[in-house]
Amino acid sequence: MARSKNIEFEQNQIVTPLPIFIASYNSSLPAGFPRASAKMLKKFQATHPSLFKNVDQWSITKHRKKLMDWLSSYRDDS
Repeated sequence: MARSKNIEFEQNQIVTPLPIFIASYNSSLPAGFPRASAKMLKKFQATHPSLFKNVDQWSITKHRKKLMDWLSSYRDDS
């Protein structure tokens, strides 16, 4: 059991490109939470540029909580 927790922790630390982050993020969400899309995440990036040293680097550990909070108030104005 401890080994699987370590693997999950290590995977959450990994910096990934946007499509991989979306798949990982959406698969780990509780029911009822808004799912992420590339369009939404680009807006999140534009709103929070200080969270991104490299535009195409996302990590569950660094971005998940802030993204969950942001998505709960996100409105698509397009």
